[in-house]
Amino acid sequence: MMPIKKLGIFMIVGCLFFPVSSVYGHGLGIDTISSVNIQGEKISISVEMPMYFENNQEQITITATNDETKETAKNVTFLIGLFQNNEMIFRNYFFAEDGILPIKVTLTEDEKIAIHGEQDSLLGAWHGTETNPIEITGSVFDSGGLYNFEIEVRTIDEPTNIIEDSGVYYADLSIVSTQSFPQEDLENNNVDFRVKSYFDKMSNFSYDPEAKEVTIEMPFDWSENKMSHIPVVHVEVHFPKDFAEFLSPSYSGFANGVELFKASVTVDDYTEDDERIVHFVLLQDHLRFIKNQMKQSEKPLPENIIFTLSKSEKTAFPLTAYTKSEDFQVNLSWDPLDIEPGVNTNFVFTIRDGKTGEPLRNSDYTFVIIQNGQEIHRASGTAQVGGEFEKYTFGEEQTGPTIIKFENIRNSGQETEFGLVVAPEFGTIVMLVLVISIIGIILVSKKIPLAIKLQQV
Repeated sequence: MMPIKKLGIFMIVGCLFFPVSSVYGHGLGIDTISSVNIQGEKISISVEMPMYFENNQEQITITATNDETKETAKNVTFLIGLFQNNEMIFRNYFFAEDGILPIKVTLTEDEKIAIHGEQDSLLGAWHGTETNPIEITGSVFDSGGLYNFEIEVRTIDEPTNIIEDSGVYYADLSIVSTQSFPQEDLENNNVDFRVKSYFDKMSNFSYDPEAKEVTIEMPFDWSENKMSHIPVVHVEVHFPKDFAEFLSPSYSGFANGVELFKASVTVDDYTEDDERIVHFVLLQDHLRFIKNQMKQSEKPLPENIIFTLSKSEKTAFPLTAYTKSEDFQVNLSWDPLDIEPGVNTNFVFTIRDGKTGEPLRNSDYTFVIIQNGQEIHRASGTAQVGGEFEKYTFGEEQTGPTIIKFENIRNSGQETEFGLVVAPEFGTIVMLVLVISIIGIILVSKKIPLAIKLQQV
């Protein structure tokens, strides 16, 4: 058997060279149609829309930009159709003198959708003034999911320069959809699952208590024309943190039967107090990989994505947490995997630069263990090569929820923590890993990661 000191050094080296992945990112609230050729002039058309319609009034902005000069186009008349689930919501002409078309959207309970503003006499295009801006009222955008903009350019440069057959261009934008799916566990108790989608609405949710598996379906167009401007598909599965039957240190994810990369399935125990969230994040390259795998079966491509989430009994070391400022990242592993009272536990960690992921040499730290709100162990040290380990033996009475905390990292006053639950009622001391860097973690709802490195399971 390998001596504990050598094993600790081996694990440090593993942590130092373990590929570091950034976390998931939300879908964007902007879609850009590039290199639209209008009478020899190449323009880009951007559509911006909030991902949440939390207020009664929001704004959509459509902008036409000259690719060569980078200036906005002049006197642009758009023919804009808005669709959801293949049903037309409206289709009208809109005029933007400076190439920027702001449209206020006021949500009302009126099922009839109305457009307000000024109309020109040439095409009847809607345009706004300082006192009378363009406004759409009614039950438009009253539900989450994917919205499709169908755009044509009918004038440019001059208001009377009418263009025929300029082509039809498409932009797809999403409003975040949150849906509840009540299920039953192995003992027929009710369990509240929720799904939040940043792409399109989900359906056919199912939890199999025997297989410990969730399946859920989302419509999806696998054509290259559609996929080419989808930067990310992001779906969250929510369930109670006390739902022990489905709690697992890590999960395996599949899309239409294709196993996903590790970076595509992420556990999140810090965003919600009472819920665990498992994120599915599929970047454009991931989607193409899945498509290529499906094409090998020589069957027609489906019109959906069926997500499958399976409980895994393996702990995916190292665990990762960030400080609040995101200046520092800490990776943590331990040995033995099952922490038991009376057995010496070796906690192995690496302190990294939060931006680059590089190990930080000569990093001071204070290692703290907390149970029931009380500190039971404290030790300070220096990670000379960025990685180090601390030993601790838990007493017989020291079971239950445990926090591993790293304080005053590199004398900065910054800290982060990991949460562990020791659950003796399961017959043996089984570790359910709850990775809760509640003080600091890169929150997905606030920014898109610079990179997500692909790691195949």
